[in-house]
Amino acid sequence: MLFLGSLDDAIIGKLEKQGETFELFLDPTKTYDYLEGKKHDLNNILVVEEIFKDARKGERQSLAVVEKVFKTKDIYKVLEIILKEGQIQLTTHQRKKMIEDKKKKIMDIILKNAIDVRTKAPIPPKRLELAMEENRIMIDPFKKVEEQVNDVISKLKYTLPIKFEQTKIAFKIPVEFGNKCYNYLKSYHIEKEQWTNTHLFIVVSIPAGLKGEVLSKLGKLTSGNIQSKLLE
Repeated sequence: MLFLGSLDDAIIGKLEKQGETFELFLDPTKTYDYLEGKKHDLNNILVVEEIFKDARKGERQSLAVVEKVFKTKDIYKVLEIILKEGQIQLTTHQRKKMIEDKKKKIMDIILKNAIDVRTKAPIPPKRLELAMEENRIMIDPFKKVEEQVNDVISKLKYTLPIKFEQTKIAFKIPVEFGNKCYNYLKSYHIEKEQWTNTHLFIVVSIPAGLKGEVLSKLGKLTSGNIQSKLLE
């Protein structure tokens, strides 16, 4: 068992899959930075280079089971999957901060893009915050902001009738980048899609205020090899 750091402050990343449990000891700060997008590699996240069935009891998971479930014995590939799909036992402070940060980002998106259906005017920030509290809206610290916005709006609509200004964009994406871009764009409303041997042609409706963010993200995913056209 190879120790890469101290267990004193370590947190546990856990994934249950195919009836088996997989746990890893993780560095809390580097894990938080990775989940927040501040850290882009997996270096120094592991505290112990071992996969456990029960980390607290020191019960190791069978490598045969690991390979059967993950199709690999590479602990860093398992780590990447657990960080993406598993439950991460963040500290109370970290969890609270992630929720606060995501709530602020969700509110910013709504305030930039939504109007009051009755008055056609922008939503005052304090009114939005009070409506979220009144409706007891819970923010998921691990779920992407873009994926939570529509859910928040659907829960608000009865006490705060709001509407998003949408814009429609057509993209022509080289097929080698198609899956990565599609997985990103499916968080929004896909109106049309067509796959060919060379390209993915896709039309997506997004909040108008997020246009720059979406174009920037797709530019990074394709290294700039993308064409776009604003439809409305």
